[in-house]
Amino acid sequence: MTDPTARKTWKKRTHAVHAGTRRSQYGEVSEAIFLTQGFVYDSAEAAEARFIETGPDEYIYARYGNPTVRMFEERIAALEGAEDAFATASGMAAVNGALVSMLRSGDHVVAARALFGSCLYILEEVLTRYGVEVSFVDGTDLAQWEQAIRPDTKAVFFESISNPTLEVIDIAAVARLAHAAGALVVVDNVFATPVFQDTIGLGADVVVYSATKHIDGQGRCLGGVILGTRTFIRKTVEPYLKHTGGAMSPFNAWVMLKSLETVELRCRAQATAAQAIAEALEGQPGLTRVLFPGLPSHPQHALSGAQMETGGTVIAFELDGGQEAAFSFLNALEIIIISNNLGDAKSIITHPATTTHQRLSEEQRQALGITRGLVRLSVGLEDPDDLIADLLAALAAARGA
Repeated sequence: MTDPTARKTWKKRTHAVHAGTRRSQYGEVSEAIFLTQGFVYDSAEAAEARFIETGPDEYIYARYGNPTVRMFEERIAALEGAEDAFATASGMAAVNGALVSMLRSGDHVVAARALFGSCLYILEEVLTRYGVEVSFVDGTDLAQWEQAIRPDTKAVFFESISNPTLEVIDIAAVARLAHAAGALVVVDNVFATPVFQDTIGLGADVVVYSATKHIDGQGRCLGGVILGTRTFIRKTVEPYLKHTGGAMSPFNAWVMLKSLETVELRCRAQATAAQAIAEALEGQPGLTRVLFPGLPSHPQHALSGAQMETGGTVIAFELDGGQEAAFSFLNALEIIIISNNLGDAKSIITHPATTTHQRLSEEQRQALGITRGLVRLSVGLEDPDDLIADLLAALAAARGA
């Protein structure tokens, strides 16, 4: 086994390949998949003891924990710089688990208004149903955070980069306000990825990911993960999730483990391509705006540069002509596919107003800047020149040029 003290000096790319590895007596190179529902005990006394308290690498039931899942949890925790992690069945299971496990009737939460539609559902419908009070603010306005956070606020929640309009929130500043009131800071960090941002170092107490996105990165499996202190993960999150059934499957955990080996290489290539594409799109006829944190024109460009290594892998842009122009543009693309995922090896484009955010009212969408002409592009691993050519040709077709 590797000396634990040596691991503290490992860089992210090394953690992504080796952290959390467990080898069986066979000494396999690739991590083993333990596809089992339950585990065998040497005696009735051993079963009794394990149900009282489990030790390292002692398991009871796959809903509670599994060796393959544990490898993924330890690896992503090392990559994120967190003490511990709990892997979930999906990204939304992670958001739900992180929030519901810590909140009770009468608690108060402050959240950014610009969120993914399913996150809004949890905050607006699920939490309030059980007596949690939720206040929404403009996530980029620190004065609104300061005014909304109260002495009884238990948590604040936001996406570090909002979906789909790519607003960048000042994590350190919001964390200072929240911590002064004793509130936990919960950050959905999907767009920034575990590669480009030290979210915990900036002040987040809890970080959640949809592992379906960049972590898998190849469109194969659903998954999510909650990261934080060992006490929060094991005393707050684990009891809730192991009893409500939101655990990740061992097979999906194995896929995620193998994906982590290349996550940094993939994300860096995608981010480099996204920067080139955003620069090529800005100023093109037929576009009213291009939103990308790596562009100087982005409202939070300086903040993004301070928090993140790159502008990320996702671009949003608005077509002049509304939904009709957007649909004509989408239908003219040849390489980029129409779907609603992101962070994939394949470049994916989405029309948020009619898909991911369609449940919102027109008034809500307009307030969030999700116009009928807005599209969200997740940049994949294709050659950037080919993607730029595809985009420009589709723009020309949408204009009738």
